Amino acid sequence: MARTKRVGILTAGGDSPGLNAAIRGFGKAAIGVHGMELLGFRDGFRGLAEDHCIKLDSRALAGILTVGGTILGTSRDKPHRMPIDGKVIDATDRIVDTYKKHKLDAVVCIGGNGTAKNAQRLVDAGLNIVMLPKTIDGDVAETDATIGFATALTIATEAIDRLHSTAHSHHRIILAEVMGHRAGWLTLEAGIAGGADVILIPEIPYRIESVVGAIKRRTESGTNFSIIAVAEGARDIHADKHYRSLEKRRRNITRGIERDALDHEIASLDADHTGHSLRLAQKLESLTGLETRVSILGYVQRGGTPHPIDRVLGARLGNAGADLVARGEFGVMVAAAGDQTRSVPLELVASRLNTVPLDHPLVATARNVGTCLGD
Repeated sequence: MARTKRVGILTAGGDSPGLNAAIRGFGKAAIGVHGMELLGFRDGFRGLAEDHCIKLDSRALAGILTVGGTILGTSRDKPHRMPIDGKVIDATDRIVDTYKKHKLDAVVCIGGNGTAKNAQRLVDAGLNIVMLPKTIDGDVAETDATIGFATALTIATEAIDRLHSTAHSHHRIILAEVMGHRAGWLTLEAGIAGGADVILIPEIPYRIESVVGAIKRRTESGTNFSIIAVAEGARDIHADKHYRSLEKRRRNITRGIERDALDHEIASLDADHTGHSLRLAQKLESLTGLETRVSILGYVQRGGTPHPIDRVLGARLGNAGADLVARGEFGVMVAAAGDQTRSVPLELVASRLNTVPLDHPLVATARNVGTCLGD
């Protein structure tokens, strides 16, 4: 008689609406259809390293479909560089020990780009891994959709809708800062859906003169307010050139003091999202003469009840993940492909980022409805 398969599951990286739907979707199929046992590891890869887990059965999975966040908790801890007992260590061996201790047949990792890289490291360490893609940024490669994007898009669009009233009433420019560090999908789609007058995304470095010109043309036509949807990772053309030059230098240096210094400088630029929006607002107020305000949507985009689209996507990808584990297909991510799913080698996902192509139809759509993209 075949041994019952034992599977671990975790959520890693930033939280996204629909994570619980994915846990439930995988768990219901794994337990009810395939007769597996399921362990949930707390707080991402840290739970594997420190052996913090709970048994997930049908009762534990009940009532979580509509709940935001993740019942397992999450963290951005990396297996190969994890703070434990006051030291930063490579915890990969600890994770392997936990895997063997519980006699796991596989671990399902639900996460984004960072999770893909960390999951691939565990594949390289000999573990059976399946990944489910989640991120509100929509920047995971090789999948048509990611868990959390639809909810975040709805929230960001509703926020822009509401900002129109204040901008119009007070004759102001209002910048709505939307999440999106390296990819502008969320800002672009929310900006189009919310009728933003200017959309600034990381893929298209902007010129302040172009933004000012668009606002002044609106003023000259009798419209004395503007809504700007700006991704947290958007940069003007000068800052973008500097950033890209740093990244190019870093790629040519594998290790050493200079590499560490470049990493620090790039990290500092990456962390300066809020300051960028505030500085941009000050410049626009000075150059246009219009009162300018900033609304940073922040974590509200990741919170609350998941949209039905994310619930369905989580259930669909989770079910497909259970099927993969049942037939022994590992080292892959479950990708959404239209109304189907497909398995993609993790190494392809971990090495790429899904950013907005400059020739994408959504970019053309934004331009054709009169939206300024800052270039």
